[in-house]
Amino acid sequence: MDKNLSFSIPAKHCRGRAVRLGPLLDNILSAHNYPAQIKSLLVEAVCLTSLLGALLKEEDAQLTLQAQTENGVVSLLACDYKDGDVRGYVQFDTERFINQALDPSLMALFGKGYLAITFDHPEPRGRSQGIVPLEGSSLSDAVQNYFMQSEQIPTVIRVAMTTDGDRTIAGGLLVQHLPDGEDGKERLHVRMNHPEWEHVEVMSSSVQAEELIDATLPLEDLLWRLFSESDEVRVLSGKPLVKGCRCNEDHIRDVIARFPKQDKEDMVDEDGTISIDCAFCSKKFTISSASLNN
Repeated sequence: MDKNLSFSIPAKHCRGRAVRLGPLLDNILSAHNYPAQIKSLLVEAVCLTSLLGALLKEEDAQLTLQAQTENGVVSLLACDYKDGDVRGYVQFDTERFINQALDPSLMALFGKGYLAITFDHPEPRGRSQGIVPLEGSSLSDAVQNYFMQSEQIPTVIRVAMTTDGDRTIAGGLLVQHLPDGEDGKERLHVRMNHPEWEHVEVMSSSVQAEELIDATLPLEDLLWRLFSESDEVRVLSGKPLVKGCRCNEDHIRDVIARFPKQDKEDMVDEDGTISIDCAFCSKKFTISSASLNN
């Protein structure tokens, strides 16, 4: 559990990632008392973040998935991945949520919303970001649209989840057709057809929700089951996935130190301390102003 795999199908010019999450989700969800629908939204977002983050190859690279909304029940959805550390948080209007339908749509939750996907690579690559409308029936649809619209890479994404009491399991699959354009050749998406991808797309889309969340079914077996007709499926284990909130006193001090002197003075309470709440893990930090370097 809390595992990700990288795989490729050389003969079909495809790559992919598969993840299955358990305790990681329980740790993230335990930080806040989310209602069931908001839990499901965050679980899907964390699973997608784990899939996208697994695409990163460099150490210290970071993937951030963030929903920007206008007049939505959800005012903030943020998840990120760095070196196998995953975290996520949802901020929402409790009163407005209660007045929504039992199974609110993406539009009802976010209003006119946009999904920002940011890749922070070490220099010299730096940062790249794509923004797409929050359209479709799920976050997975929006992310799939991101790759089609912003990256122009044919992509299939599937995510499933289940909850049994306090235990949550989620699984995800991301499969992509590698564009020849990355090597200076004609991009595959501009061709009228490419049967290699069409075959893989059908096989990938056939995955069942029950397979993605079946803790007794190894991810390796699932991949071989899906792509058994391929001559070769190369599978590599990814980094272990853990809940990774980077909040600690040293980090908080470093962040505060970047503010102008006047701003830091405005943060200080009457007792001479600065109080910081971490939304990701619900921890509270109290920093003495005297311990900061002015």
